Amino acid sequence: MDFDLQWLLLGLPLAFAFGWLASRLDLRQWKREQKDSPKAYYKGLNLLLNDQHDKAIDAFIEAVQQDPDTSDLHFALGNLFRRRGEFERAVRVHEHLLNRADLPRTERDRAQHALAQDFMKAGLFDRAEAAYQALEGTAFDTEARLALLTLHERSRDWRAAVEVAQKLENRGTGSFAPRISHYWCEIALEADAKHQPDEADAALEHAREAAPQAARTLVLAGQRAARRGDHAQVLALWGVLMVAHPAAFNLVARDYAQSAIASGGIAAAIDRLRELYDRAPTMDLLEALALLDPAPAHQRTRLLEQLRSHPTLSVAKALITQTDAAAFDTAETKALGDAIGRAAKPLHRYRCAACGFEAQHYFWQCPGCLNWDSYPPQRLEDL
Repeated sequence: MDFDLQWLLLGLPLAFAFGWLASRLDLRQWKREQKDSPKAYYKGLNLLLNDQHDKAIDAFIEAVQQDPDTSDLHFALGNLFRRRGEFERAVRVHEHLLNRADLPRTERDRAQHALAQDFMKAGLFDRAEAAYQALEGTAFDTEARLALLTLHERSRDWRAAVEVAQKLENRGTGSFAPRISHYWCEIALEADAKHQPDEADAALEHAREAAPQAARTLVLAGQRAARRGDHAQVLALWGVLMVAHPAAFNLVARDYAQSAIASGGIAAAIDRLRELYDRAPTMDLLEALALLDPAPAHQRTRLLEQLRSHPTLSVAKALITQTDAAAFDTAETKALGDAIGRAAKPLHRYRCAACGFEAQHYFWQCPGCLNWDSYPPQRLEDL
């Protein structure tokens, strides 16, 4: 059978025409998709700015469906889910990004960081730790280490916190010496609770090496010496504290007085306390002086001085207690003292300077905002 060249000449233009038409249709569809996708994206962004999160999520889902390869839309959607507390959906979005083989390395690291944040917010600390550790050596390395430090503090894994803080300091992120000292102090307290004095001694030595003049190491060392009955060591350690951190000395003023009584150094202790009181008078120092010099006349004189210079409800109550019973009816005096005591009770608290969290006891780390050394070591009425 002979091949007719006429059909070939006729078919080539037709094939070219059909190819051209198909390409035009594909191009129009692509342009339409590109036009619709930004529209859905901007609609979602506008809804998000107007705090209409439910509608914004619907708009972003529509945009992702129209353009599933756009990673920015996935990140926006995942972050929205996390902010709303829908952590499982946020994890799915970011895990989907990580499973894409065509994702560039920078976007993959970004997705890993977002996934770690999802786990952290969801309280899945083990998975968050693994996700943050996978970011070592990436552009998110420092952020990941800081997050790991917070995670270890929350889980009270103090040795892991020491390791991360030292790495951050070695990288020039900042000085973490005070926090490292706190971590070792926490380790020492745990060792003491387990009756492991040698381990506690070693931890406290590490704390001193990290921050030699830190207030907490001196307080803790003195408390441990007091439990051993080494009151001379207590006076020596807290004598340094009195000079280096006079405000923090208020935390141990009464215990200092007890050790002075036990060691027979009452006169010297009175002189040192009186000198500190003249510079920075507080009720804690007055109570310590009362232990060392309990004479009613002397106590009344000190209270009157304090009431004139720094009038507080606690001083007023203490002065009423010291008043001679012949001057007032006992029942009236007691009732007046009780009323003043109830009014003064809220002022006996410590308040975090960072978040305002108040507590009856002093904390080296605020239970509210988890900041270290954010509590002034003086009660509200002495500030």
